[in-house]
Amino acid sequence: MATQMEAKENEIIEAQETKVSPEDLLTLQEMIDAGLLHGLAKSKTHPKMRPYIHSTRSGIEVIDLVQTIGLLKKAAEFLKSVVGAGKSVLFVGTTAIAKQAVKDYAEKTGNPYVTERWVGGILTNFKIVNGRVQHFKKLLADKETGNLAKYTKKEQLMIEREIAKMATVFTGLKDMGQLPGVMLVMSPSENKLAIDEAKAAGIPVVALLNTNADPTAVEYPIPGNDKLSTAINWVLNYLEPDLKHNEQRGISQEA
Repeated sequence: MATQMEAKENEIIEAQETKVSPEDLLTLQEMIDAGLLHGLAKSKTHPKMRPYIHSTRSGIEVIDLVQTIGLLKKAAEFLKSVVGAGKSVLFVGTTAIAKQAVKDYAEKTGNPYVTERWVGGILTNFKIVNGRVQHFKKLLADKETGNLAKYTKKEQLMIEREIAKMATVFTGLKDMGQLPGVMLVMSPSENKLAIDEAKAAGIPVVALLNTNADPTAVEYPIPGNDKLSTAINWVLNYLEPDLKHNEQRGISQEA
């Protein structure tokens, strides 16, 4: 049985390989190796994702990676234009599988991120939320410089608890002094509030989404497996050069 399944998967892979240009063949193979090919069970498929599905194997949807490559390039170009205009990219990935990669790549490219729960108002009430972020930064600075020593031990303990609580939400937003130019989301179906706020704030969204998501809910959909860390890391690694701001590009070149 395993041999038959492997043979069928090889057929699917070969069928997709015949549709890409020679220069995209290596990219396609990397995507397959990273696991981007596999969607979810057919019963979970969102009707609007059907055009991006190549076939179904053993009840599991197989994503048409030939289309994904084109959409990935389109998303990369848009991200490059946003960063080139001096705006930030807000990374969002709150699932257990996505959060570490999202944090790592956001920090490497000098962009803000949210990896824990989304706090309502980050985009639609930016001024208020940013005020809380500035308060958080002040408490951190006071702690680092020893300014908390002027408080009683009880007061210091309360401040330490406040810092710990705020760190969970605001650490990734410390340097986001203005609204981002775009939001980059891993698994939009798991981050609906963030997507809704982006739409309300007029901020376009680039998203890696699986077969259970609505691709029309975001401006730049990237169909692919969002349940594997290898797949998420591959997509972020592919996009990394287009996400770096000038200072990060300089550091990379010097290194």
